[in-house]
Amino acid sequence: MLVLLTNDDGFYADGLVAVKEELAAIRGIEIYVVAPDRERSASGHAITIHRPIMVQEVNTEGTVHSWIVSGTPADCVKLALDTLMKKAPDLVISGINRGPNVATDVFYSGTVSAALEAAMVGIPAIAISVAAWEVPEYGPAAKVAVYVSKKVLELGIPGHTLLNVNVPALEEDQIAGFAITRLGTRRYANVFEKRIDPRGRVYYWMGGEAFDVDMEEGTDTWALANNLISITPIHCDLTAHNAIDQLKTWNMNVEDLRRSRSC
Repeated sequence: MLVLLTNDDGFYADGLVAVKEELAAIRGIEIYVVAPDRERSASGHAITIHRPIMVQEVNTEGTVHSWIVSGTPADCVKLALDTLMKKAPDLVISGINRGPNVATDVFYSGTVSAALEAAMVGIPAIAISVAAWEVPEYGPAAKVAVYVSKKVLELGIPGHTLLNVNVPALEEDQIAGFAITRLGTRRYANVFEKRIDPRGRVYYWMGGEAFDVDMEEGTDTWALANNLISITPIHCDLTAHNAIDQLKTWNMNVEDLRRSRSC
């Protein structure tokens, strides 16, 4: 069985190392690690098209094959699937991310985007994060990653779907259980701090904190707040299907367009 590991925290990140070691203890698994050369958090689904992508093979021994990539998490998965791997993996695992990836954060997350890149081409994928920023303990999350992976391989998931898994930052015996969830809502108070570089040029440093977090039961944010492991299925299709019928009532036609005048 082939498993591809990637992340957005960088090749040497503790979270990636933890899940790799947990997987390596299982007989019969061949692991490919293709990860960024440095932290690429909040890179979203960006891909590199205006400069070369440098690739360095490292630490390839036994059943583990590893590459460091100068690009984004999505670049890593594209390269692995199209060039570096001898055949398509049975599963892609992205993480373990330092910090949660819940609610609307998934649109910015490089961790989730790497898994989505695999799901887009029909490969089952998991994005996994631990809900802590300061020196998180990755052991429980690594066990969760392997446990959920076995379920995916045994029972399957719908096509072009990834599972976004968030694990509370707790000891294993303090975790209350699993919850199958939907994405919550999270809004931020963005702060742009104006600064001046040594050459007198103005630049801005963005920060911010969440101020409106949806804690409705059944959301991923609610699950973490209740010490539950959140598993949210995410689909590649972003179409708002419930809006299609409404838009059809607009009766737009090209003749009206031609008769219209600019304001």
